[in-house]
Amino acid sequence: MDIVSRIRINVQASIDAKISLLADTEALTEFGAAVEAVIACYRNGGRIYIAGNGGSAADAQHLAAEFVSKLARERDALPAEALTVDSSILTAIGNDYGFEHVFSRQLAGKACGNDIFLGISTSGQSPNILQALAQCRAMSIPSIVFCGRDGGKARELAMYAVVVPGTATSTIQELHIVLAHTLCECVEAAIFGE
Repeated sequence: MDIVSRIRINVQASIDAKISLLADTEALTEFGAAVEAVIACYRNGGRIYIAGNGGSAADAQHLAAEFVSKLARERDALPAEALTVDSSILTAIGNDYGFEHVFSRQLAGKACGNDIFLGISTSGQSPNILQALAQCRAMSIPSIVFCGRDGGKARELAMYAVVVPGTATSTIQELHIVLAHTLCECVEAAIFGE
């Protein structure tokens, strides 16, 4: 396949997935409820913790940066932390307890009742995201998951599960970043005004 054909196929797949998301009332309603939960977290003095693996780890850092710095307007900083960036914590927990606990152990040590957790998993099956969601339940901390495919086990564990259409990891990740930017935009508008 030539390069031009490949880009046409990939752009069309992205467009098709976005159109499917627009028609998915259940996913959009769930996303709206998740956004309201993040707004409530910030209004109550909490912070958002975000985690994912691979490209989703980069998305977690990307979203944390949008909250702490800004998305597109001048405003006060909002507290957010990606649980994917501290190599000493990640390697200590991974070595001592296993990689599946690298996020749940951090939540146990950092999170409190006013906080919220957002896990990003294209499959909804990432063991460390599942453990983090279980930790949130144990601590009565609201949790959100952005996932794809059928939502996996994460769909059952998260308080809010936003399952986007698509089977290709790349397409799912593209939709996740649209959700992340929209989440931040909505929070900015709610906390600081339009």
